[in-house]
Amino acid sequence: MTNKTTPTGKSASKSTSKRAIVLLSGGLDSATCAAQAIKDGYEVTALSFNYGQRHDRELMAAQDIVKALQISDHRVIKINLAQWGGSSLTDATMSIPTDGAELEGSGIPSTYVPGRNTVFIAIALSLAEAQNASAIYLGINAVDYSGYPDCRPEYLSAFQNLSTLSSKAGLEGRAPELVAPLVLDSKADIARRAIKLGVPIEKTWSCYSGSEIPCGRCDACRIRDAALIRIGRADLATPTAQARLSQASISHTPASQPPNSLSTQNSRLKTSSRNGSEVIV
Repeated sequence: MTNKTTPTGKSASKSTSKRAIVLLSGGLDSATCAAQAIKDGYEVTALSFNYGQRHDRELMAAQDIVKALQISDHRVIKINLAQWGGSSLTDATMSIPTDGAELEGSGIPSTYVPGRNTVFIAIALSLAEAQNASAIYLGINAVDYSGYPDCRPEYLSAFQNLSTLSSKAGLEGRAPELVAPLVLDSKADIARRAIKLGVPIEKTWSCYSGSEIPCGRCDACRIRDAALIRIGRADLATPTAQARLSQASISHTPASQPPNSLSTQNSRLKTSSRNGSEVIV
């Protein structure tokens, strides 16, 4: 019998239903969740959102991940949260945080999108009930993005209770379970899990910019890069991080000793932490 991790961190047995909805943004966390759901024995419906974000690079990555993981059912829902802004991810008049400025503080980052997870999970619950799915997998993480109010275990627990009260499936005792296998993982833990599950990390997109290559300067890139470097996979980090790592290696290597490969230079790149998450500085 396959087990999975619930929002509370406990292990729960998978029900007899084989269908799970996976919220798939195209980033590392959601791709890892999709792979985990498949490993847990589910047929996956991937659910992505065009919510008015400033670029569609992540949605393009979601399509690549669906192909790589051989997911046959991929739904892309359009809902324009940018109409009222309130986030640097949807409002072009706001600046995207770079160089770790917001990671050093204790407040909620400007990249928080008001109500985004609440809207996404509500739609996922509707789809799950229509497809008779028994689980909804979420890439929510409370460690690296602990400033986000809708990424906490208590938020998920409250939504789980709502799902049992707000639907026919819930009243019949078969409300889908919200499964957040990464909620208490560090970003390094997530990267290790992704590699173990065979996630094509190079196809995922976490950068807040919509350029051809990830910027390596935004908070998302910095957290991801630090994690990949920590686990010895600097080859999967952004070109910006690799360049910094190479420069650090050269500056710390005697002239008579050739520098080691990128994957062995973890300790030579300065990092900082915010609420337990490492970022490149």
